[in-house]
Amino acid sequence: MSAALTGPPELTIVNAVIFDGVSATLTEGRIDVVDGIVTEIGGAGRPAGQVLDARGGTVVPGLIDAHFHAYGTELDLLALEATPLSYLALAGAGRLAAALRRGFTTVRDVAGGDPGLAKAIARGLIPAPRYLYTGAALSQTGGHGDPRPGDVDLCACGAYTGEVVDGVDALRRAVRERFRRGAHAIKIMASGGVISHSDPIRIPQYSPEEIRAVSDEATRRGSYVAAHAYSPAAIAHAVGNGVRTVEHGNLLDAPTARLMAAHDAFLVPTLAAYDAMERRGAEFGLTPVGREKNREVLDAGRVAIEIARAAGVRIGFGTDLMGPLEDEQLTGLRLQVEVEGVLAALRSATSVNAEIIGRPDLGRVAVGAVADLVVLAGDPFEDPAVLWAGPDRRTVIQGGRPV
Repeated sequence: MSAALTGPPELTIVNAVIFDGVSATLTEGRIDVVDGIVTEIGGAGRPAGQVLDARGGTVVPGLIDAHFHAYGTELDLLALEATPLSYLALAGAGRLAAALRRGFTTVRDVAGGDPGLAKAIARGLIPAPRYLYTGAALSQTGGHGDPRPGDVDLCACGAYTGEVVDGVDALRRAVRERFRRGAHAIKIMASGGVISHSDPIRIPQYSPEEIRAVSDEATRRGSYVAAHAYSPAAIAHAVGNGVRTVEHGNLLDAPTARLMAAHDAFLVPTLAAYDAMERRGAEFGLTPVGREKNREVLDAGRVAIEIARAAGVRIGFGTDLMGPLEDEQLTGLRLQVEVEGVLAALRSATSVNAEIIGRPDLGRVAVGAVADLVVLAGDPFEDPAVLWAGPDRRTVIQGGRPV
C-alpha cells in the first residue's frame, strides 16, 4: 500500500495484477494516475472518471527497446543512406507508431534520429514512444557504419544512420555536435557487422585513443557511449576505453564478461535481428555475405546472455530490426524468455533498460513513476505467450493515457 501524492485520479486501473518491473512477486490492487504519474497503488478511495478494468490481465511497465532504428528502413545500408531524409522521417514515424502499439512506450535509437523527428514527437504530431536518439553512429573508414562496397567509389552522403569520422579531433567535434543537437548518448561502431560490406565481423574498430576521446566527451557531458561490438577482442577494446553499453555482444566469452562486470558495463542483446534475418533476410535483400555473417553470430547470441548473466553483467533488451523485419519486435521478447525466463526478460525490457537510459521514473509500476503501462491479456508467468501476442491482445497506456 502507498499513500496518494496529490489530487483526484484521472485514470484508475482496477482489478490489476501488477508486475512492478523488479519484484518476482506480483501484487494485486488498483492503480491511480494523476497528470501522467502513478500516484497511488492499492488504494480504496473514489476511482477516477476514466476507469480501466484489468481483470484477467496483468499490468506491466511500458516496455523499453534499447536498440531501435526509426530510420532503419532498409537492410541495404547504401540504399538507406541514399534515400531522401523526408522519406525516412515519414517511414520512421510509421515504425515508431507501430512500436508504441506493441507496448514499447520508450525506445533508444542508437543509429539515427535528429531534432526534427524528436520535435515532431514532443509536439504530438505523430504517435510514438518516448524517443531517445544518438544521431548517426560514428564509424571509422571501412567500418560497420561505412556503407560503401570495397570495389565501388562513391559518396554515401546521407549520414542518417552512420557517419564516417576518423581521428581524435574530428571525433571530439562530431560528439559535441551530436550533443548540441539533443543526442541522448553516443553510438560508435567498435567491430564489423552483419550487413556492412568490407569489415570482418570480429576485428576491433577505432583506435584506443579515438574511443577514449569519444568516451571522455560523453562523460563530461553526463552521458555515455554505446558500442556495436561482437567479438571478445572488440568488446574488451570498447569497454576498456570507456564504453558503457555493449550492443549485440554475440561472441562474448567468460573472461570478457568478467571485464564488463568489473567496468559496470551493460550488455544489450538483440536476438530478434539475427533470428529474423536467418528466416527472412534473403527475401528482403540481405546479401550472401550478410547471410554468412549472420549465421556466425546467430546461435552465439543466446550463449552470450548466459555467459554475461553468470559473470554478473546487467542485461538489457533490444531488437535492432531493419526494414520490413520491424514486425518481429515482440519476437525478441520470446527469444529472450527462452534463454532467461519470463522474470529476467521482463526486467531487462523494463527496469534494467530504464537504468541504462538513466530514467528511474520509467520501467516501473511505482508511486512517482511515469504511468507508461501495458495491460497484458493474461499472466505472462503462467502463459509467457501473452508477452508476444499482437497489439490487439494488450492495452497500452502512455503518460496515463490509453493509446
